[in-house]
Amino acid sequence: MVRGSPPPTARPHPAMAVYTEVDDDALEAFLAEYDIGALQSYKGIAEGVENSNYYLETDRGRYILTLYEKRVAPQDLPFFIGLMEHLAARGIPCPTPLHGRDGRALRTLCGRPAAIVTFLIGVWQRKVRIEHCAPLGEALARLHAAGRDFAGHRPNNLSLAGWRPLFEKSAPRAHEVQAGLAGEIEAELAFLERHWPQNLPAGVIHADLFPDNVFFLGDKVSGLIDFYFACNDSLAYDVAVCVNAWCFESDGSYNVTKAKALIGAYQKARPLSAEERKALPILLRGGALRFLLTRLHDWIFRADGALVTPHNPLEYYRKLRFHQGVKRLGELGIAA
Repeated sequence: MVRGSPPPTARPHPAMAVYTEVDDDALEAFLAEYDIGALQSYKGIAEGVENSNYYLETDRGRYILTLYEKRVAPQDLPFFIGLMEHLAARGIPCPTPLHGRDGRALRTLCGRPAAIVTFLIGVWQRKVRIEHCAPLGEALARLHAAGRDFAGHRPNNLSLAGWRPLFEKSAPRAHEVQAGLAGEIEAELAFLERHWPQNLPAGVIHADLFPDNVFFLGDKVSGLIDFYFACNDSLAYDVAVCVNAWCFESDGSYNVTKAKALIGAYQKARPLSAEERKALPILLRGGALRFLLTRLHDWIFRADGALVTPHNPLEYYRKLRFHQGVKRLGELGIAA
C-alpha cells in the first residue's frame, strides 16, 4: 500500500481514512488517465471516518486521492465536485478536483467512485485556541456568501427528518455505550421534532467544519476540506455545528469566549437575523444530537478492517446535556 512516504514538510489532509486498499498496478493505471506527472510515492491516510484517502506525490506536485465509500451516495458526487470547483473559483481555499485527459473529474478505482483533488498547505489545530475561532467564523461566513449562487442542490439527509431512522437502527444496542442512552435520545428527538426552527435563511452549508477540516498557517485559515456532508440547509445550523465543534474544552466545559469570537467574526461578514439568534439554542441541541447519533451508529456498527477508530459518541452526549440546561442566550456567547 505504501511506496515511499510523504516528505517531512507534507501534511496529509487529516480528516480521512482507508477502507479500500489500492495496489500499485491499479493506481498507476488510474493515474495514467490524468496529466499530473509520474508517481513517486503514495500513502494511505488512516484518520477520519467516511472515505478511503491516499496522499499522492508525483514529479509535478502533491495530491489527495479519494475513494468514496458506502455512506456517500454516488448520485451526490456531482454536487460535491461541482461545489468545490465553484467555491475555489470564488476564492475559498478548498481542494479543487482535477479533471482527467477526457475532461471528467469522477471515475472508478477498485470498484469505488474516485477523484483526485489538489493538496492544501497548512495544519489543523489539535488544540483550538481563542485566536483560531474568529478566523474560522469569518471563513464560514465567506463560504456561505460564496455558495449563494451555486446552482446545485442537495437536501441535508442528516437533519431532523433523518435522525429518527438513524436512532432506531442503533437504539437496541445504545445501552452498550451507556445505560439509559436510548431513552434520553428518544426524549430529545421528541423535543426537537416539536420545536425545530423553520424558514430560517438557507443556502449551501459545509455541515462538518470540525477543527480537523480547517487548515491554518499561523493564525490564518489556509484551507477548508472534506465537503462530503455539504448540503442545503439553514446557515445558522452550520454556525451551530461549528460552535459545538470549536467551543468546548477537552474537559467538556463550554468556552463562552471562544463562542463570542467565532459568532462575532461570522456576524461581521454576515449578520445573523433576530430569528436566527433566537433559534441558535435549539440548533445547537440539534447539532449535538446529529453527531451523537452518527457517532453512536459508527461505534456500534464498526467497519471490519478499517484503519480508523470511531469517535466516542459520549463526547456529543455531554455537549447535548450542556445545551439542554441553557436558559439564556448570553450563556452561549450570543447577543440577545
